[in-house]
Amino acid sequence: MHNFLPIAYFENQFVPFENAKISIATHALHYGTAAFGGMRGIPDPENPQQILLFRLDRHCQRLCQSAKFLNYELSPEKLEQIIIDFVQKNQPTKSFYIRPLVYSSGLGIAPRLHNIEKNFFVYGLEMGDYLSPDGISCRISSWTRQEDRSFPLRGKISAAYITSALAKTEAVESGFDEAILMNSQGKVCEATGMNVFIVRKGKLITPGFEQDILEGITRDSVLTIAKNLGIPTIERPIDKSELLIADEVFLCGTAAKIAPVKQIETFKLPENRPITEQLKEKLSGITENKDSDYKNWIYVIPLEGK
Repeated sequence: MHNFLPIAYFENQFVPFENAKISIATHALHYGTAAFGGMRGIPDPENPQQILLFRLDRHCQRLCQSAKFLNYELSPEKLEQIIIDFVQKNQPTKSFYIRPLVYSSGLGIAPRLHNIEKNFFVYGLEMGDYLSPDGISCRISSWTRQEDRSFPLRGKISAAYITSALAKTEAVESGFDEAILMNSQGKVCEATGMNVFIVRKGKLITPGFEQDILEGITRDSVLTIAKNLGIPTIERPIDKSELLIADEVFLCGTAAKIAPVKQIETFKLPENRPITEQLKEKLSGITENKDSDYKNWIYVIPLEGK
């Protein structure tokens, strides 16, 4: 059961969440002609009269870049302001997740991106831990990640997530928490909605963009934090066998944050995860606006009238 925030932004206005509805003939519903974003927010632990959003500008930039694949121009500055207004109108009191989505809102029947109306909406819901912070189990999915030559993987396009949905259900129904997808070259790609990191001999390793991964914002944050902490970072292809013998493995994403992996298939991973825990603790402090070195990653929204 989800606890949705009471106000949504829909068709250029703020309305009660239950009134934000689309037609069953909506183009995006039939053809996946949509792109979405996701960002987390929390009430400031030091000041309940304000909300903290993590990397608001970067999230808005990525969604607007994704919208270009749909033949839709959306200003990051406009989207930022709508999200700020959205938060102020909802005045959330718990950790929450914001979902903006751009989509083909026309009612046409032909698959196309030209000569069809576009629009976007924003809604939110309360959200705690998406995955267990104590560690999760993963299986290697039988499904393969799409290739950029046949799908715009630099965008967060909704149609791509059918593969994620298939892989997630396959994993859960076979006794695992999450799935790890390989790319068409047989290299480690990503999880169903998260990027993958491994640690070997003190080095932090993750697949590069040429491996058909999503340009994850949490991924970028982890790499930046690691470099600033003096942890060697490498972006390169990862083999399945290397994943199974890694010293540490974790997944990261907006919803998942940093989720340690304790088991892959039948292979148990070490319980000692010093680099994962160091990065996890650092990221948590940053999102709570307790780290002066990363103040520019946190957008503070005052809640008027509280």
